[in-house]
Amino acid sequence: MQLFDLTGMRAIVTGGSRGLGHAMAEGLMEAGAEVALMGRMPQTERAAAEFRAKGFCCHAVEADMALLDRLPAAFERALETLGGELEILLPAAGIQRRHPADRFPMEDWRLVLEVNLNAVFLLDQLAARVMLPKGYGKIINVASMLSFFGGLTVSAYAASKGAVAQMTKAMSNDWAAKGINVNAIAPGYFATEMNTALIDDPGRSREILARIPAGRWGQPEDMKGIAVFLASHASDYLNGAVIPIDGGYLGR
Repeated sequence: MQLFDLTGMRAIVTGGSRGLGHAMAEGLMEAGAEVALMGRMPQTERAAAEFRAKGFCCHAVEADMALLDRLPAAFERALETLGGELEILLPAAGIQRRHPADRFPMEDWRLVLEVNLNAVFLLDQLAARVMLPKGYGKIINVASMLSFFGGLTVSAYAASKGAVAQMTKAMSNDWAAKGINVNAIAPGYFATEMNTALIDDPGRSREILARIPAGRWGQPEDMKGIAVFLASHASDYLNGAVIPIDGGYLGR
């Protein structure tokens, strides 16, 4: 057995058209997986076409993570593109809204929780129903540094990511003995579009960078290795873990 070889494995990835999700999807394909990207069009189809141009096996399926009632049908379409089989789920789509807690609009609160938590729960559940009968699967949720602390002006995001971490542990308790590994990646501070507000704030940016022992913000490519590890047989005895990929931030 080649521990990190994903040849023959099929994966569904959300949020794969940009940022961390894009890099992790590419990492899975570089390791041999066939990937169905679920997300909004046309950016998802464009990302899939770019991956196919590199020689990867990649499909695009239209889906909006905020429309929960339509997600099961989108999941089924993604599953069909993979021949009805699924070994890996990586629901990486996420959104951010920033407001002081006393002025946080309920509309934004609901939207963040719907995309970052409820859609992830539903996709995990749908994937498990495919994986449980064959006794094998890898579910890789995406938590955050805000699964560990509260942040500033991001109460909805912190709530959603704290919940993803706890949900990952609970699902692992249900499914670990049935052959499904459920774990989560907790990205640190990455130079992506979601963190533009932090990067553009000289004071906050300096403050964050000063606490990162690695001495730099993360780059999307830094997420590839952990994604492949959690998707592969190398992680077969890892269950319910929330793994920081943060340049050492939490240890400072």
